[in-house]
Amino acid sequence: MPTSRSAAVSLVLREAGPDLEALFIRRAEHEDDPWSGHLALPGGRIDPEDAHPRAAAERETIEELGLDLSGARTLGRLSDVMGYAESIRVSAYVYGIEGDPELRPNHEIREAFWSPLHHCTDPERQMMREFSYLEHSLPLPTIRLLDEDGAPVLWGITYKFMDDFMSTIGRPIPFMPWEDKDLP
Repeated sequence: MPTSRSAAVSLVLREAGPDLEALFIRRAEHEDDPWSGHLALPGGRIDPEDAHPRAAAERETIEELGLDLSGARTLGRLSDVMGYAESIRVSAYVYGIEGDPELRPNHEIREAFWSPLHHCTDPERQMMREFSYLEHSLPLPTIRLLDEDGAPVLWGITYKFMDDFMSTIGRPIPFMPWEDKDLP
């Protein structure tokens, strides 16, 4: 049975012209939420009544966005990711849907948006960003999915899931592409 320190998320994909788009959320600002305001995949903690992590991912996606994945194509599962700042094991399930479903973000979600997968591999959207952990500053890779000034970037656990997924489909996220810009 999953522990209270387990969570599950949904990587929801849809066709958009020549590319696929992935569904992301921007979490609402809440003082008690360690991921307040961050970009993420829909999902959340696994409850004792959830039969398995996938059930939690689907339940949380309905709760957060009103998106029912029971009729979606389940495409697979990504490798679990362990959180470091918050000790938690997160599972991710990949779904394919058709069309443009209505999304109804609840109070936990500031917004939901679709982003083309090519944003994950665009060197112009990648950067290193400093994050604090145990009173130390850590440079971590990030991806700018939103074009508005001051928008949060994709990083951490969600970045790891996208890196795993993009590698699995043969479109890996370039490793620190900005380091090559000064080469002749």
